[in-house]
Amino acid sequence: MTELMLHSVLPLTPDKLYTHCDTAQFGFSTTADLEALSEFIGQPRAASSLEFAVGVRRQGYNLYVMGPAGSGKHAMVEQFLAERARGEPCPSDWVYVNNFEHPHKPLALELPAGRGSALREDMQRLIGELRIAVPAMFDSDEYRTRGEHIDAEFSERHEKAFGALSEEAATHNVTLLRTPTGFSLAPTKNGEVIAAEDYEKLPMEEKKRMDEAIVMLQQKLERIIRTVMQWRKERSERIGQLNREMTLLAVEHLIDDLKSRYRELPRVITYLDAVQEDVIDNEGDFRHTGEAPPNVPAFLVAQPSFRRYQVNVVIDRNGRDGAPVITEAHPTYQNIIGRMEHMSQFGTLTTDFTLVKPGALHRAAGGYLLLDAHKVLQQWGAWDGLKRALSTRTLRLESLAEMYSMVSTVTLEPEPIPLDVKVVLIGDRNIYYLLYQYDPDFAKLFKVCADFEDEIDRSSENAMLFARMIGTALRREKLLPFDRGAVARMIERSSRETGDTKKLSSNISMVVDLLGEADYWARRAQRPHVTAEDVQKAIDTQLYRSDRLRERVHEQIHRGTVMIDTSGARAGQINALSVYQLGNVAFAEPTRITATTRLGAGEVIDVQREVELGGSIHSKGVLILSSFLSARYSSNRPHSLSASLVFEQTYGKIDGDSASLAELCALLSSLADAPIRQSLAVTGSVNQLGQVQAIGAVNEKIEGFFDICSSRGLTGEQGVLIPATNVEHLMLRHDVVAAAAEGKFHIYPVATVDEAITLLTGMAAGVPGVTAADADSTINGRVAKRLHQLTALRQSFSGSGASRRLPPASSQREKEKHA
Repeated sequence: MTELMLHSVLPLTPDKLYTHCDTAQFGFSTTADLEALSEFIGQPRAASSLEFAVGVRRQGYNLYVMGPAGSGKHAMVEQFLAERARGEPCPSDWVYVNNFEHPHKPLALELPAGRGSALREDMQRLIGELRIAVPAMFDSDEYRTRGEHIDAEFSERHEKAFGALSEEAATHNVTLLRTPTGFSLAPTKNGEVIAAEDYEKLPMEEKKRMDEAIVMLQQKLERIIRTVMQWRKERSERIGQLNREMTLLAVEHLIDDLKSRYRELPRVITYLDAVQEDVIDNEGDFRHTGEAPPNVPAFLVAQPSFRRYQVNVVIDRNGRDGAPVITEAHPTYQNIIGRMEHMSQFGTLTTDFTLVKPGALHRAAGGYLLLDAHKVLQQWGAWDGLKRALSTRTLRLESLAEMYSMVSTVTLEPEPIPLDVKVVLIGDRNIYYLLYQYDPDFAKLFKVCADFEDEIDRSSENAMLFARMIGTALRREKLLPFDRGAVARMIERSSRETGDTKKLSSNISMVVDLLGEADYWARRAQRPHVTAEDVQKAIDTQLYRSDRLRERVHEQIHRGTVMIDTSGARAGQINALSVYQLGNVAFAEPTRITATTRLGAGEVIDVQREVELGGSIHSKGVLILSSFLSARYSSNRPHSLSASLVFEQTYGKIDGDSASLAELCALLSSLADAPIRQSLAVTGSVNQLGQVQAIGAVNEKIEGFFDICSSRGLTGEQGVLIPATNVEHLMLRHDVVAAAAEGKFHIYPVATVDEAITLLTGMAAGVPGVTAADADSTINGRVAKRLHQLTALRQSFSGSGASRRLPPASSQREKEKHA
């Protein structure tokens, strides 16, 4: 007689259903007693990567930080960099100034930290002083005396030349006349100009003599006029030279004083020399006020512009210590690289070096720049611009419109600025792997990756760090302190979020949100600090706010619209557990699975898959069931089974393999004609060897079935079968734990399908083979016997030639599809 395989699976004790956080491990009264946290919790790998990336100063060793959303990685990285940056030297200032030789190519000048704004102020003060000193110099007695001397000299030459010509003309009875349009020669008689009619009465010889004299004198007059024009040019040059000398007297000592302050900066000295030359060349701008003449609108009078002497400070470190740590929240191309603005003048857009605006790379030069990878990739041109700057290690301002030939206007070409910056991209893992795979520049520029853990170990050391993190967040958010019980409840909640009693969630955002809500309830209760009761109240209200759909689903079950039995027994029918994830809320509901078996060609039909409502993972699970059945029961004979599996009253897509254990038990129940207890629900994945594998959301699944049973009344027979490997993931609600402690609800850990079917049917599983002793008393015996019968039946049909009328179900469906 074959020995039966009897499995005795006991329900879990309450201490296995929830892992409490012991408040005795905390030596503080409230979080107000704790020091602020300045280190990473459970992130040694990420911390090591950060240390390495910051320490290596070679090109390409920029950093990509990846990890789950809400883990606080951005804040932690920023805090880490800020601490490191404080001990690093403050980088230089950079300014743009006018290039007087090529105004469309502004010059970039490097100055020690804080000196850029000083140069700007010095230049503003210099121009203000020159606007006073230059006019004053030209109003001086010395300038007037020297100017008058030059004028007198040239006036004397002028008068002497024309006087000599006038005297010569008199000897020929000709006079030199000054007219509004110049000089003219006319004949005279007795010192009087001869009228035209009198001139005609003169003898021909006299007229001929006078005409020849006038022609000769006219030639001399023309030569004198040409000489006078040269004298005027010479006078203008001498006045110009005088003006330059006087302007130099006004400018030189001011510029020299300024140069003495920047003597250690050769490029600044060169720039100041160019300023001096330009002031001398354009002294008229300083002498004239540009005031409009009477009855002339002011806007029609050209005003002298002194913008060319301004200093545009694009990188200003004034008043700062250490290296900069910059976060750019809106990383467009212009916000990263910088831009050139324009201003409208009389309907025309113009620009100059003063309108060059810095980008995030300018502000972060010599330090660190933090960017969101997803946002950078969303902005047109931003990613390419960032890569170009990091590859060339220079900041070159270029307009996107001109770069892509969208406009063709004359613009500026600012001198590039050398770039030394460490860029930190923060994003998710998918973006990192996609960039690494498809962008060859990415691996060259971002050689270091800091991968933040989704979960951290739940140890006593980390529990204390978690408490300090809570205290730090509370002080930052100006919330009430938490007592030890509240901190313990936060740790338990964090462990529940991970679905693992040995882990804590790294989702800092979730923790901060819960802290704020618990603070609200504590203040409402007028407590001086937050207690575990307040934390629990916050958790309950969070769930209640998102619980509408769960209540509607459970209401349909209570009213019988969705058919779920929690009592009695049915063959080929079982309660599986499905999970719904909606936003940040997950809940479960029982789902009825039914199985039918009959003679066939060894195929298990997945109805969900046939109607395209089943996902690939679910289909994989069903194929595993088919393999398990054929390998266990028909390894040496034809597998003559045809079976159908269906999730009843489901109208959406189903995926995942967490119901494969329930599906297998339903098939075994149908084959063995062994009723399954409907007071039990099943969750778990199964492999080809019949071993039960862990699944996710085990807590939600248990609670979903518990809620249905509780609303109908707990009888002490209800419970849930879960994989034994999921026991360490249990963090169940307190009401579920209390019901289990009272023996009203049970959670059974199963390791094999045999243990599960034994619990579900109350019949021993037995051994896989069939013997006379266990053919009717064990599940495996009944299944084997039934399959033997189906095989014999198929062979009988085959012998009578009827096999032609029993093609494999899959072949028949293919024929129907083609038809």
